[in-house]
Amino acid sequence: MSKYTTGEVARLCGVTVRTVQYYDTRGILSPSELTEGGRRLYSEDDVKRMKIVCFLRELGLSIEAIRQLLTEEDPGSVISLLLDAQEAALRKEIGEREEMLGKLSDLRTGLRSVEEFSLESIGDIAYTMTNRKELKKTRAIMLLTALPLGVLQWASVILWIARGIWQLFPVWAVVAVPYGVILSRWYFRRTAYICPGCHTVFQPKFKEAFWAAHTPAARKLTCPSCGRRGFCVEVSAGSAGAEEKRDA
Repeated sequence: MSKYTTGEVARLCGVTVRTVQYYDTRGILSPSELTEGGRRLYSEDDVKRMKIVCFLRELGLSIEAIRQLLTEEDPGSVISLLLDAQEAALRKEIGEREEMLGKLSDLRTGLRSVEEFSLESIGDIAYTMTNRKELKKTRAIMLLTALPLGVLQWASVILWIARGIWQLFPVWAVVAVPYGVILSRWYFRRTAYICPGCHTVFQPKFKEAFWAAHTPAARKLTCPSCGRRGFCVEVSAGSAGAEEKRDA
């Protein structure tokens, strides 16, 4: 039967000599024979065992898990558990990596919209990304709350056009104004804005915010800190409270 040195086992399995030696110290791959000079010799079964170990390592199993599997009297009883645990760990890692890729993509997109780049610009984008979920939640609540008013509006318009029944429209108008003001006040208490000039996070007065020109992601406001007037990025107020100077 053929015998293999540590170097030959390493070459056949595509690993380093140090790896083979390490597995020996961990009790995973012990040599079948030691020469009088202390040289390690491995059998063909040892080489097969080493290839199995290498395959399991490629799957991400830990050294301890592999050692446990190889020393188990009934390896079939634990292999499924080990693979399930490894699959769960890999899926979690994939999810974290995908989330990281998403953040990188968002950062690139955000940087393309910055007129003058600075390190503070990255801080603004990071703040916006961190608060995105809370801002989406606030917007969703506002839309759902405004839905009954929208239904009433369209119903009144359709009845007026289709059947000449206009009485419902004044009812909608009477309800819409105070309803809209109350809802807007609620919304602006839960949102804040980032000045692209001095990077201050602030909450404008209700009147200014209500009448300001805006896009889905920004509103044209005057920064209370530096006095700059322009479009400021909308974020969730979160813990920002009122005017707050961030350390970007």
